[in-house]
Amino acid sequence: MNRSGISTAVLSAVLLTAPVIALLFLGWQWFGLAFAPFDLFDSLSRVLPGPVITHSIEAMISVIRALHLGSTASVAKSAEQAIAVSLFLIFLVLAGALFLVLTRRLRGATAYTSGLFLGAVIAFLLVLPIANGRTGRISPAAGVFWTLLLLALWGLLLGWLHARLFASSPAQARPARMDAVGRRQILIRLGEASAVLTVAGAVVGALPRGKRPEKVAAALSNNPPARWSETNRLPNADAAIKPAPGTRPEFTPLESHYRIDINTVPPTIQAEDWKLRITGLVERPREFTLDEIRKFDPMHQFVTLSCISNLIAGDLIGTTRWTGVSMQRILQEVRPRPNATHLKVRSADDFYEIVTLDTIRSDGRVMLTHAWDGVPLTAEHGFPLRIYIPDRYGMKQPKWIQSIEFLDHSEKGYWVKRGWDAEARMRATSVIDTMSSNMMIAEGTGGSVIPIGGIAHAGARGISKVEVRVDREPWREAQLRTPLSGTTWVIWRFDWPFKAGRHTFTVRCFEGNGTPQITAEAPPHPSGATGLHSLTAML
Repeated sequence: MNRSGISTAVLSAVLLTAPVIALLFLGWQWFGLAFAPFDLFDSLSRVLPGPVITHSIEAMISVIRALHLGSTASVAKSAEQAIAVSLFLIFLVLAGALFLVLTRRLRGATAYTSGLFLGAVIAFLLVLPIANGRTGRISPAAGVFWTLLLLALWGLLLGWLHARLFASSPAQARPARMDAVGRRQILIRLGEASAVLTVAGAVVGALPRGKRPEKVAAALSNNPPARWSETNRLPNADAAIKPAPGTRPEFTPLESHYRIDINTVPPTIQAEDWKLRITGLVERPREFTLDEIRKFDPMHQFVTLSCISNLIAGDLIGTTRWTGVSMQRILQEVRPRPNATHLKVRSADDFYEIVTLDTIRSDGRVMLTHAWDGVPLTAEHGFPLRIYIPDRYGMKQPKWIQSIEFLDHSEKGYWVKRGWDAEARMRATSVIDTMSSNMMIAEGTGGSVIPIGGIAHAGARGISKVEVRVDREPWREAQLRTPLSGTTWVIWRFDWPFKAGRHTFTVRCFEGNGTPQITAEAPPHPSGATGLHSLTAML
């Protein structure tokens, strides 16, 4: 087959595949059927080698930062979804084009049968990803059937195109010889039909977003739950040191809090169907409903959480108020056996992590969390339950928890198996958020100062000092705002005596016990990014 024939085969496969994906999207959004592109992508991401996943994550974050595309978490998630759809499209297009190119000698009904067989084989390959996937909100069997139906139709249409455009014996395969004009007309009509179905499926499929039954009920409620921050002052509201204008919000709005996980879309869990199973080496295995978890005496903590993939000065970090039950209280309920040493915490998305029993016994702040900022966790942030472990990156803290198993040994967690640090202890870091050149403050001496500010963070170890250096001048100490708690970032401020010109500002911090942050530059993998943050500006 010549180049023109190959191009026609590829174009034909694209025109047949695009509406299939659009209809799959429509079925997912309207009826809760599985969306095969996302399920396949999630399945592949769980079996690919750790270095491949790591390099992909680092490359994606670097590109987002370099191009200033917006929130790293939201852009990365959108990019994952776009990649998932693109890979699915490429896979089907290649399969369809190869079928059209390599089966030119098929005759009559054989082309239809072969196309149908190809669609069925591809659907069969998707059975496990769909069955184990998280996109479907109803029976996985329904998702499999829907996908099979669409791919069978896709295969039949491949056979129809083959008989009319690609069969090697026109007299036998088609009633009349098909010239170039006739082929072009078929492709034009196919393109028109493909465009209509693709656009209709995508547009109509997008309409129900925000209109699903559970969201409609919430929207109709006259008394939506108020967030804690809407009716309460922050505990350090009267602190003497005020943030420099332009410093990031000290308390992160829920909509802005980062989300990083291993799913193209978050698992959907119904509260009435959910139970926390606690098994293994315990005297009293238990199953807790969400209402039972919420009835425990609540503990509230202001917490700064960071992703281990966060670059220096990245936005994969946020602070909010966590509400839940101390894990020490749960230990009283289940009574670990003497030989229990570790807990394996499993999530609805097949994520899991290991927590030492000693960590829980020695730190009452470890807790099972069911609310952020006074309202139930959103699906994106782990509804109905997630764990909090002080001084650890987010990779050690599963969301969408379904079970906790007590063990007599340690195991490697999900990301540890893929080459990330087993301890994942938060690195001390400091960041310049703002140089408020438009907020110059005049001093009585006739000079002026420019407020410079940002954050410093060292997990649960606290911050004792922040210093700023301008160009090659000596380090000078900044002012520290009283933090929200011992497990949040600290807002710092430095009023710099203004000097016109081009200047480079660098910041460093010291942990609560005086340990300086690591100044040597290192990438996020495997233990978290290190290095000093600097900004250069003409003032």
